[in-house]
Amino acid sequence: MRKSIHTSVVGLTIALTAFGSVAVQAQGLQEASEAAGVAKLKSIEFSGTGNWFQFGQAPNPNSAWPAFDVKNYIADINYETASSRVQYLRSQVVEAGRARPAPVEQRGIQFVSGNTAWNESITGNSETQQPAAVEERAAEIWSTPQGFLKAAAANNATTKAVEGGTEVSFTVGGKYRYVGKINAFNQVAQVDTWIDNPVLGDTLVETKFSDYKDFGGVQFPSHIVRNQGGYPVLDINVTSARANPGVDIKVPQDLAKAPAVAVTSEKLAEGVYYLTGGTHHSLAIDQADHIAIIEAPLNEERSLAVISKAKELIPNKPIKYLINSHAHFDHAGGLRTFVDEGAAIVTHAPNQAYYEKVWATPHSLNPDKLEASKKAAKFESFTSKHVLTDGKRPIEVHSIAGNGHNDAFVLVFLPNEKILIEADAFTPTAANAPIPTALNPYAVNLYENIQKLNLNVEKIAALHGPRVAALSDLRAVAGIQQAAK
Repeated sequence: MRKSIHTSVVGLTIALTAFGSVAVQAQGLQEASEAAGVAKLKSIEFSGTGNWFQFGQAPNPNSAWPAFDVKNYIADINYETASSRVQYLRSQVVEAGRARPAPVEQRGIQFVSGNTAWNESITGNSETQQPAAVEERAAEIWSTPQGFLKAAAANNATTKAVEGGTEVSFTVGGKYRYVGKINAFNQVAQVDTWIDNPVLGDTLVETKFSDYKDFGGVQFPSHIVRNQGGYPVLDINVTSARANPGVDIKVPQDLAKAPAVAVTSEKLAEGVYYLTGGTHHSLAIDQADHIAIIEAPLNEERSLAVISKAKELIPNKPIKYLINSHAHFDHAGGLRTFVDEGAAIVTHAPNQAYYEKVWATPHSLNPDKLEASKKAAKFESFTSKHVLTDGKRPIEVHSIAGNGHNDAFVLVFLPNEKILIEADAFTPTAANAPIPTALNPYAVNLYENIQKLNLNVEKIAALHGPRVAALSDLRAVAGIQQAAK
């Protein structure tokens, strides 16, 4: 079982007030702190424009995270309470040759305070707890120049001379390691730290600072680039910064706790179970002497709950296969749990090499079951079509060709039951919801693939959404009016 990600995330708050009395070994660290005005700094606000990149949502296993243009980015940080608020206005960059839904402006407001992270709706009427974001958002606080220097003082940092400056390193709460570089101008040039990710394990977060300026008496970089998992996640040109703004961030009293992981089931056909109960769904299929599971989303907690429910519904059979739709992290975060369970991972061929590479990274920050067992992953990968069968019930896995969402993307079809299973290409809305007026190219492409593959679909068990849909629902969303075949 994965350990809680909340433990010791913000132990940095301990002894921050003792900054002035901490013995500093290297002159570079002391001079950098003086230049940054750390002793008098309690909070900071900075804003700018640039790019935001969607971590974990690469269009194929070998590409960078997709880019968004950011018209406005505002970060407010209170170092004394280890809290922050980040507001942004973004729209996805249209990539040449890749069909995506028309970009729309998206507003986001993200918070962290202590061991609690949450998002606020753009109307300000509701908040949603985000427990999986605590580590990342806390790391962003202490990876700002002034935050890093304060944390170094509070955590007995060690220093050493390196080419071009001073390296500063320390550990927070005996768990989170920070390594930074102060350049010859007494400026924090780079901060590295590591946080946990269910797919990548101990994930390097590297933040680089350049082009420092005097913003009304506070020295702050005018360019910030943050890389995570080997690719940029933020590239901001800072246009303003100010010291000690009023930043009073409190956890909302009525903030609902994140719901416990729960899996509910709906029987779609004999031996076919739709496993829901959250934002991401799976299916369990009863075969003659084993179980096949479709999709292992989110994280180990979700996969353990799916495994438990599958074994309750289909007792005394091993889970032999896990069919993976694509490598986006919200659909691949629980795969390692099924490797530990002994299941073979059925996935599009490009994903196998990617998983083998990233799963070799240690998961020491929050060890999962596979980190303990060290079991070798088994794969059944393919390029076009793959069929699993027990001699009676075939399970067809087909590549989804030409979909702008992902290049290594599959659907699953049960020909006996005429059930299609897919993720992200089509997400049904509530039965009484109006049909979207804008065509979704992902849905159009899915329908075209169904026609080309000559699949006789009656039901669509999407891996998101509130209900099982009919093929007519997909046709309506795709703007296709002809009668079903």
